[in-house]
Amino acid sequence: MDLRLARPLLAGLSPLEFMREHWHKRPLLVRGAMPPPCAPLNRAELFALAAREDVESRLIVRNGGRWTVRQGPLPRRALPPLRQAGWTLLVQGVDLHVDAAHRLLSNFRFVPDARLDDVMVSYATTGGGVGPHFDSYDVFLLQVQGRRRWRAGPLSDASLRPDAPLKLLRHFEPDSEWLLEPGDMLYLPPRWAHDGVAEGECVTCSIGFRAPAQLELARDVMQRLVDGAEAPDGDPLYGDPRQPATAQPGLIPSALRAFAERGVRRLLRHPAEFDRALGEVMSEPKPRVVFDPGAALGPGTDVCLDRRTRMMYDARHVYINGEAYRMAGRDARLMRRLCDRRCLVADEISGLSAQARDLLDEWALAGWMRECDVQGERR
Repeated sequence: MDLRLARPLLAGLSPLEFMREHWHKRPLLVRGAMPPPCAPLNRAELFALAAREDVESRLIVRNGGRWTVRQGPLPRRALPPLRQAGWTLLVQGVDLHVDAAHRLLSNFRFVPDARLDDVMVSYATTGGGVGPHFDSYDVFLLQVQGRRRWRAGPLSDASLRPDAPLKLLRHFEPDSEWLLEPGDMLYLPPRWAHDGVAEGECVTCSIGFRAPAQLELARDVMQRLVDGAEAPDGDPLYGDPRQPATAQPGLIPSALRAFAERGVRRLLRHPAEFDRALGEVMSEPKPRVVFDPGAALGPGTDVCLDRRTRMMYDARHVYINGEAYRMAGRDARLMRRLCDRRCLVADEISGLSAQARDLLDEWALAGWMRECDVQGERR
C-alpha cells in the first residue's frame, strides 16, 4: 500500500494526510467512499448470524422516549416485524465470520493491526438507532444500504441519562447534520457525540478500533509476565531473622513489602520479556473465536492467514493468536511480510528455514492459515 496515494475511501486524501489531519482530531464526511453495492452480507445472513451462540448481538427497541435492550443470541422469532418502526439489530465481529466483511476491514490497514477491532453491522427499521452517545474509540460509519441521518458535535457534557439501559447522553448538542446514502462514510474521532437515525430500512457498517485502558492493558501484560516467568534455582524466600517481637501483629512488615516490590521489579527488568508479553496480549483472538481444524500445506502453494487470525511482530518476535516466536534473519523478514500482507506466495515460502516451514504447517493444521491463490485473494 502506497501511503502517499489519494484514496476515494478518504475523500481524496492519502492515508498519510488523513492520519495527520483527521485521525483522533476531527470528523471527515466522505461522499462515495465505496461504490455500491457494498454490503458485506444480506439481511437474511445477518439475522442468521445474530441467532448464533458464538456471535455477539443486541436488539435495541425505541418506543417514544423508552428504550429496551436484549442481548443475543437472537433467533428470528425474537426480532420485531420488519414493518415495525424504531428497532435496531447490532451484530459485532462480522469480519470474523464473513469474508466480505473481513475484506472491508482490510481497507483500513493503514492503521496498525494492534488498533483494528472489528466490523459491526447495524440493521435498522425507520426511526431505528441507538440514541445520542459517544464512543471512546475512533470509528468509520459506512452506509451500505438505505439512508441514515447523522447529527454530531464536540462532546461538551459527558453525563448520561440515569433512566436508560443504554449509555445515552443527557445533553446532546450537535453542530452538524448529514444524510448518508449507500457508499457514503463518516469518520468520527473518540469522544465525539453523535446520533444516527434510519430513514427507511437501513444497514450501516461500523469499523471500530481497539482503545485499551492503560491499567487493564498493564494488568494483562503483567499476568502474561507472571505466567511466563520461571523461578530460577535458588529463588529467594522471604526471611526476617531480625524481626523483633511486635505488639501489632496485624501490621504488614515493611521488609515484606520491600521484598514483594523487588519481585515485581524483577518481572519488569527485561525489556524483551515485556515486549513478548505485550505482543501476546495484543495478538490474542477475541474470546468467542474458535478455529476450525485445517489441513497440512501442500508443496508449491500460496498461503493466507485465516480471517480470524491476529498476527503481529516487533523487533525480536512474531506473534500469532497469543503465541510468541523468536525469529531473525530471512525467517523474520518473511514472517513480517506475512503479517503485513496476510499472505505468502510459494516462492517466498521456499525461502523459509525448515523450522519456519514446520511452523506454517502447524498453523495450517490449527486452522490459523490456509492454502489460497494469492492473486485471487487480492482481486
